[in-house]
Amino acid sequence: MAATGIPHFHNDPGVPVIQVGAHEFMCIGAKPPFDHPHVFLDMGADHEIVCPYCSTLFKYEPSLKGAACIPPECAYTDSAKAA
Repeated sequence: MAATGIPHFHNDPGVPVIQVGAHEFMCIGAKPPFDHPHVFLDMGADHEIVCPYCSTLFKYEPSLKGAACIPPECAYTDSAKAA
C-alpha cells in the first residue's frame, strides 16, 4: 500500500476477477518490473470497474475491508517503501 493509504492491486496470477474491499484503488497490472502505468480507479456508485490497461475486472465486495482482496495474493505492498 502506498504512503497515501490507497490500496494497490496486481493481477500476476491472471485471474478473470479480483474482488476488492475499496471503491477507490490503484491497479498496477503485474508486479514490477512487469507493471503497467499505475492507474487510479474509482468505481463511484458502481460496484465493478475494468482496468483500461490490463482489462482486469474488479468487483466491490463489502465484506472485505480496505486493501483486502480475493484472491489475497493480488494485494500489492511495495516492500521498499514499507522498509
